[in-house]
Amino acid sequence: MLWLSILFASILAVNCNSVEESFKFHGVVPDVIPEAPNQLLKVTYNNGLVAKDGVELTPTQVKDQPVVEWTAQPGEYYALIMTDPDAPSRAEPKFREFKHWVVVNIPGNDLSKGDVLAGYVGSGPPKDTGLHRYVFLLYKQPGKLQFDGQRVSNRSRQGRPKFHVAKFAEHHQINELVAGTFYQAQYDDYVPTVHAQLSGN
Repeated sequence: MLWLSILFASILAVNCNSVEESFKFHGVVPDVIPEAPNQLLKVTYNNGLVAKDGVELTPTQVKDQPVVEWTAQPGEYYALIMTDPDAPSRAEPKFREFKHWVVVNIPGNDLSKGDVLAGYVGSGPPKDTGLHRYVFLLYKQPGKLQFDGQRVSNRSRQGRPKFHVAKFAEHHQINELVAGTFYQAQYDDYVPTVHAQLSGN
């Protein structure tokens, strides 16, 4: 029985290291956050593709909101954020970061009951801007919170450019980063549809 516990601990340690190393290797640390999470956040798109370790996915593959799973502590609230630090490109990120999805006051791991501050928008990297990183971060809140600012639908780009996840977390005193993951994407033929979608209200 002891060897099973040791094996599980070893697997967990390898997983933790891979998340941290991947965030550092791809520059998510320090471009987005100062320190990496030590747990992998499970993000799965409806085509069965899993977003992790900077795998490349296409805008077509990530157009629909994914399933996000984590182990929640009873009675706790969580905040989920998806952000792109490479807007409009990694070489010239003058709009860093672009806010893709923000859901707060999530009771446990029931994402459907959270408060949506910014509706999900898939990847829309402009043509010839190379790979963009799309980062998912899960924070544990100190409790149920009041969040200021206007809610943004998935048909509007209002308030999305020049977002800063670290400043958002600091402002709302959400200091406990629980888990994270990210994928990368570059332009494909679906991107104009994403941009047209964001021209609404």
